[in-house]
Amino acid sequence: MEKLNINQWAEEDRPRERLMQQGAEALSNAELMAILIGSGSPKESAVDLMKRVLADCHNNLNTLGKMTIRKLCQYNGIGEAKAISILAACELGKRRQMETPEERPDLGTATRIYNHMHPVMQDLDVEEFWLLLMNQNYRLIRKVRISHGGITEVAVDIRIIMREAVTTNATIIAVCHNHPSGNLRPSQQDSQLTSSIKAACDVMRIHFLDHVIITDGSYYSYRESGRL
Repeated sequence: MEKLNINQWAEEDRPRERLMQQGAEALSNAELMAILIGSGSPKESAVDLMKRVLADCHNNLNTLGKMTIRKLCQYNGIGEAKAISILAACELGKRRQMETPEERPDLGTATRIYNHMHPVMQDLDVEEFWLLLMNQNYRLIRKVRISHGGITEVAVDIRIIMREAVTTNATIIAVCHNHPSGNLRPSQQDSQLTSSIKAACDVMRIHFLDHVIITDGSYYSYRESGRL
């Protein structure tokens, strides 16, 4: 019976599709390597080929990383380009082990939010609105510019804020925008937007930490002002 190649498998069995749907941790070493080499040979799928290579390495990635390009090219279906990809991946894995995890900034206060965002916003001559997505320890997951607008206001879609929070698994969010005029006083639109974001966060059970207005030298915090 002729073997099916990866493109003929059921979608849920394809390594690339499974990685997208379930995450890289759901795949075996052979499946991850199969994604790297892309294809096997007419007689063997990429996954089966990498299972055979790994078996010869006693299923040990350190042993695989010690193989030479010449040795890898002895397998039918692996040429120089695929061998180089395999060894490059092994080297990256080794280098990752030697790296220390990136320190995520703690943005648990308005002052810390200001200090983090002031360099981003201090020279802007128009308003920008930013979303800060955090984990339960107030550590920044990532920041997202939601809008870039005019001199006195920006348009903000709360649905985008909620979508970003959900897709990044953020449990805490804060927002900030700048006032190019230097006036720290929040506008009526600022306050209405703050209330709308708070209401949306309450529905989604996400903690809305603060809305900080930034100027070049100072800030206004809705939380510190008792308005959140």
